[in-house]
Amino acid sequence: MAGVDATLLKDLDRRGLINQATGDGELTQHLTESRTLYCGFDPTADSLHIGSLVPLLTLKRFQAAGHQPIALVGGATGLIGDPSFKAQERSLNTPEVVSGWVEKLKRQVSQFIDFDCGENSAIVVNNLDWTQGLDVLDFLRDVGKHFSVNNMINKESVKQRIQREGEGISFTEFSYMLLQSMDFSELYKRYNCTLQIGGSDQWGNITGGVDLTRRQHRGKVYGLTLPLVTKADGTKFGKTESGTIWLDAKRTSPYAFYQFWLNTADADVYKFLRYFTFLGVDEIDEIEAADRERAGRPEAQGILAREVTRLVHGEEGLAAAERISHALFSGDIADLSASDLEQLSLDGLPCSALPTDFGELTLINLLVDAGMAPSGKPVKDALGRNAVLVNGHPVGMDSNGSPASVFSADKSLGGRFFIVRLGKKKYHLFTTAA
Repeated sequence: MAGVDATLLKDLDRRGLINQATGDGELTQHLTESRTLYCGFDPTADSLHIGSLVPLLTLKRFQAAGHQPIALVGGATGLIGDPSFKAQERSLNTPEVVSGWVEKLKRQVSQFIDFDCGENSAIVVNNLDWTQGLDVLDFLRDVGKHFSVNNMINKESVKQRIQREGEGISFTEFSYMLLQSMDFSELYKRYNCTLQIGGSDQWGNITGGVDLTRRQHRGKVYGLTLPLVTKADGTKFGKTESGTIWLDAKRTSPYAFYQFWLNTADADVYKFLRYFTFLGVDEIDEIEAADRERAGRPEAQGILAREVTRLVHGEEGLAAAERISHALFSGDIADLSASDLEQLSLDGLPCSALPTDFGELTLINLLVDAGMAPSGKPVKDALGRNAVLVNGHPVGMDSNGSPASVFSADKSLGGRFFIVRLGKKKYHLFTTAA
């Protein structure tokens, strides 16, 4: 079919994005025509995190190659919990909570795929639509009869839980595979969906769906898994000292998001450029070669931070992240907007509320209490050499006993923010009530 890019799988393979595939090589031929594929996202929080970016961007790659993506938000499976490679049973959330999360995730996945591009326009579905009200006897007869418990307990994701002493697995989570398999069968029936993609931890669930679709509809469908993102040093991807890196700007600011990618280790950055950007593989190879020849810090981290921040937060979010980064690096913070300062107060800088009444509190005490120095001596020394700056202006020794004058409203940024810099690198953001 015209418009289909038959080199897609080759590109995914060059990027290291193919972990396993069903069909013994048939998938390449299958994708020479426009197909419908899906990926599922369970609502385990009110936002996806960056671990979901690989499958989200892979849906986008398939659509760009001429295929139709379906993003499935698991309003039903989210009520159960996926046991795949989880050390222990999940806590069950209420239907009301999960329903609210489903709506937020629908909006989030919609950022990455196009809903108005003709025949391969994207679709968002909720698996609660075909499971809500399903009679338990019908489910057991129509779906359960096609699954062998022997095969299910031999799936690696389930086997680990069964063999882990003192944990085990509930029947609720054990049944998750049936629900996800039913999703694939249902999407095949409704949309002629013939491919499911997901992380490598989903292999057992995906192959269950392939088998169920064949048994229920005699349909030939395929599964493709993507690698779970790992870091070269063995630490968990997507986690920082401040917590998870979320896609929602209200949970992780565009500035903190940008900084996360900017701080990628040299050992990971070129792999991440292949996983998380739409730069060509040859172009990424050229960036790596140029960095190897260049003395000093590689440029790849800056390219990665810009590309991924633009994808998730748009040009406006990228511009704000770069503006804040430049302001903090140069010390020229006067032009930061109120929204920039809100980002910093969310997660960009250590942040404290100023007391409503300073009383006998000195500026030195205030900065020590905020964790800017272990004792008053470094602060006093910094004050003596004009190395304490509040909103870009140096504070002298004569002001160290009067924080009320240093933090007066007329000297604030955005009406309530004070950025304190101690020396060259230590920053703290103080705020007054909005």
